[in-house]
Amino acid sequence: MVGEQEINAPVRVGDKLPELFLSAIDRALLCRFAGASGDLNPIHIDIDFARRAGMPDVFAHGMLGMAWLGRLLTGWRPQASLRSFSVRFMALTHLGNQPVLRGQVVELLDEDGRPLARVAVEMLNQYGQLKIQGEALVALD
Repeated sequence: MVGEQEINAPVRVGDKLPELFLSAIDRALLCRFAGASGDLNPIHIDIDFARRAGMPDVFAHGMLGMAWLGRLLTGWRPQASLRSFSVRFMALTHLGNQPVLRGQVVELLDEDGRPLARVAVEMLNQYGQLKIQGEALVALD
């Protein structure tokens, strides 16, 4: 939950969002996300299908990583403050990867008299390999 003091604290370029460290990705998580999201692409849940596609095993849905980055952002500011959010999928996130989510304020701007922050976000694994990068525009009022 975002505290009132955190919301009212001045935001500066270079401020980092609190990092989010998640447990290792396993098959059960991928099955639960597939069911919850409706993304039943077998490449994420069926090892035989993944191998026929040339992959060594199943891998995480890109939108699962994006959802975790959304969690990072809404842990910093309320969901209603999010004005835009986009990502680029950089590499596959494999079973056993432990996601590390980071964010940093890279720009402060004003849109029609309303203060906004542009926040760069990224998801890496425990080895520091970049999996997803993106940015969000977040209202500060």
